[in-house]
Order: sequence, then C-alpha cells, then structure tokens
Amino acid sequence: MPNRTATRALNESRRFVVRTITPGQPLRWLVRGWADLWRAPVPGLLHGLVVALFGAVLLLLARDRFWLLAGAFSGFLLVAPLAATGLYAISRALARGEPATLATALRAWYPDDGRLVLFGVLLAFAGTGWVVTSAGLVTGFAPAPVTRPEDFLRQVVLADTGWLFEGWVVLGALLAAPVFASSVVAIPLLLDRRIGILAAVLTSWRAVMENPLPMALWAMLLMGLTLVAMVPALLGLVLAVPWLAHASWHAYVDLVAPPAGTERG
Repeated sequence: MPNRTATRALNESRRFVVRTITPGQPLRWLVRGWADLWRAPVPGLLHGLVVALFGAVLLLLARDRFWLLAGAFSGFLLVAPLAATGLYAISRALARGEPATLATALRAWYPDDGRLVLFGVLLAFAGTGWVVTSAGLVTGFAPAPVTRPEDFLRQVVLADTGWLFEGWVVLGALLAAPVFASSVVAIPLLLDRRIGILAAVLTSWRAVMENPLPMALWAMLLMGLTLVAMVPALLGLVLAVPWLAHASWHAYVDLVAPPAGTERG
C-alpha cells in the first residue's frame, strides 16, 4: 500500500514539467519580487510587520536564554515559507491582472481542504525538532551557560576547543536542506494547483535536483538576506519577508510548468 501511494504521487508529480534554469535566475526572482512588493505594498508590509513582531516576542520571552533563542530563530527559517502563503496569492493575482488586496492574501488561509494546514503542521514539527536539538546541544556541551548573544559567540562560535559550533551547523544544515528541498516549490504549488502533498513535495525535490546550483544560490540568498534583515532590531524583516515571499512565487513559476493543456491555477 505505501509503495502504491508513492507511485501514485510520483505519477501525479510527473504531470508537471520541471524546467531547467540558469544560475543567474535567482537574482531575477529578487527583481520581480521587489516589483511585486511595491505594486501591492499593504499586504506585504503587514506580513513583514507581523513576522517582525513575532520575532520581538521571541526576543522578549527568551532574552536571558540565548541557547533557546538561537534555535528558535534558525528554526523559524524552516517554517517561514508557509507564512508567505498569502503573498504568493498576491503575486498570482498581480500576474493575472486581478485585484491584489489584503483580502486576496487572507483568502489563501481559508482553503476548501486541509493540505496547506497539514503541510504547515509537518513544517512546525521540523522546526520544533530543530529548536529542541539546538537547545540540547548548546546547554549540554557548552563549557559555560549561554544566556546572552556574546555568550553564544564566546562559548560556541569562538570556542578554542571542541566541536560544538561545527556540530550545531552541520546538524542544522542536515535538517534545513531536506526541508528547503521539500517546501521551496511545494507550498506555492499546493496553493496554485489541486495536487496531493506528497506529489507536491516530490515536484519540489525534482526542481531542486534538476537545478542544484541555482537552487543552492537561492537557498543562500534566502538565508543571507533574512539574517541581514534581523540585524537592525528585526526591522529589516518588514521589507525582507514580503520581498522574498514574492520572489519565491516567481521561483515557482519559472521552475514548474502546469500540465499540458491547462492554465496556471
């Protein structure tokens, strides 16, 4: 039965053509995403503000427990694509020449099935797993308590001996890489088309495997720009979140062609 389910999902995924793109294509996604942000600024900036406020709450709750905060912020990067669902709908509406308002974004959160909700739960489990793993590593192996950012820098990143920082980075990458490959195309595809979760994930993996260098660059751009946006008291997230969300929609459009004889959903 599991093999039959997997075969059915793979056949469903193969209905969608995965395109080969050039290494420079991710930079074009950023340009298009920036344009979409300012064509419909209100929904995007509100999304960014909500994410920044969420980050501020994390800071407030864990200000004296940086061992937890480091995992929480890096774990957030795993589930952030789901938070952008409404903005994918905005970019789709703009491409269609339809009204792109806050109501357009909010409607994306009220689908007539539970696929996006279920996928969000799975991403939340992955993010929570990393938070717990990160906290366990830092509290269990750091030579001294890590309560402030400077403690993390001194006791973990710049420690003279041990493998803690290297292990923290490697384990984070081992979790982040498959989550990225599973979600980078899957979430906008689930919004845009009638497709099962496993088929959407397989399509996402096909897109990454077909374009390893451009997608590696895209992953680095997403992470790097998000981290830079966090530096000025998280205020940069107000712009970075919608910008990268709109750009991610254009990544999906360039990477995945709808089945022959159908229009994009």
